[in-house]
Amino acid sequence: MLKIGIIGGSGLDNPNILHNPLDLEITTPYGSPSSKLKAGKIKGVDVVLLARHGREHTIPPSKVNYRANIQALKQVGCTHILATTACGSLKEEIGRGDLVILDQFIDFTRHREITFHDKFEPHKPEHCPMAEPFDKELRSLLIKTCEELNLTHHKTGTVITIEGPRFSTKAESKMFRIWGADIINMSIAPEAALANELKIPYAAIAMSTDYDCWKENEKAVTWEEILKVFGENVTKVTSLLIKTIPKLDPKLTEKIDLASTIRTVPNWPKAGIMFRDITTLLQNPQAFDYCIEKFKEQYQNKDITKIAGIESRGFIFGAALAREMDLPFVLIRKKGKLPAEVVSQEYNLEYGTDKIEIHKDALNSSDYVLLIDDLLATGGTMSAACQLVEKLQAKVAGCAFVVDLPELKGKEKLNNYNLFSLVEFEGE
Repeated sequence: MLKIGIIGGSGLDNPNILHNPLDLEITTPYGSPSSKLKAGKIKGVDVVLLARHGREHTIPPSKVNYRANIQALKQVGCTHILATTACGSLKEEIGRGDLVILDQFIDFTRHREITFHDKFEPHKPEHCPMAEPFDKELRSLLIKTCEELNLTHHKTGTVITIEGPRFSTKAESKMFRIWGADIINMSIAPEAALANELKIPYAAIAMSTDYDCWKENEKAVTWEEILKVFGENVTKVTSLLIKTIPKLDPKLTEKIDLASTIRTVPNWPKAGIMFRDITTLLQNPQAFDYCIEKFKEQYQNKDITKIAGIESRGFIFGAALAREMDLPFVLIRKKGKLPAEVVSQEYNLEYGTDKIEIHKDALNSSDYVLLIDDLLATGGTMSAACQLVEKLQAKVAGCAFVVDLPELKGKEKLNNYNLFSLVEFEGE
């Protein structure tokens, strides 16, 4: 059974990424791990989170019980480990906030327990191969996901792990560069080696926060600077984890035929209409999750500041997407439904007109807004929504739909905007 251990450090141990989290207190033959384990799910996959330095970051790098940490994850059934770490860059091209998918390490530590083998059985020495310490399959998935999310990343990297907690001297930093190290940290060794000894596939995501102290025109690294850069970029790593983990489960990576999850009801609400009913899609958690993931892939890193949903089914998809992208959500409602001061826009129906409204204080001139609804038919409602956004001096980033009915020519009414839909149906 698939179960992913996540080892987080320096701000990357946020339990909020887990669904239905539960604390587990574990003891091992090597003592207690750095923290209680927090078990839960990410996108339906069992995950166990461990804070490498303790939940309040009270454990210095050389005092971390690496053996207990890896053993604890093994004991609760973790089949893979994804580690996260802050690091200093030893190369000009690895900038602050860049991600590095590690492929090699140099162990420059001297005071740590580096193996589970305190002794060998008679005539049975055990020597663990370490030529490729980071799992190729995990690395490949992380790299592919970085590309999908448009994250600035480096596909390979050699990390040198120093003892800490002090930072390097300039002489040391320059020496590490000569040795061929790309980044520097205080935690990957012996953690990676111990995972290999227990035959647990292990990969690590490093985020560059500084240039150590080798650059003459840069201030030497400080803890305060690390936290500042980390805080500005930590969502990159959490997004990478959340999107990569489901790819490890073949059941979750099967392509979903979205059209088959949408029920067609003939002659409703009147004769000749083939009504596309998304209530059946909403009853399918995998299909709904697929919709949100596809929208997120399309609009991730597009500088969107707010998501606006159109009453009523646009609320369902828009609110879920806003939560997934950590963005504010704005309501666009029918006339008379919003309590504060509003801006209105009238639009034509087949017979007569209708009106939609938005709170006047919901948007401002600096906003770049994604509009979302369940279905694009004639385009009248979405066109009116775009006009509402522009009345408030904001800009429309795009218009997203689950279903497009091309024969109704809604795209023609919206040809000035970027449109995106997940599935098309012929006919009305």
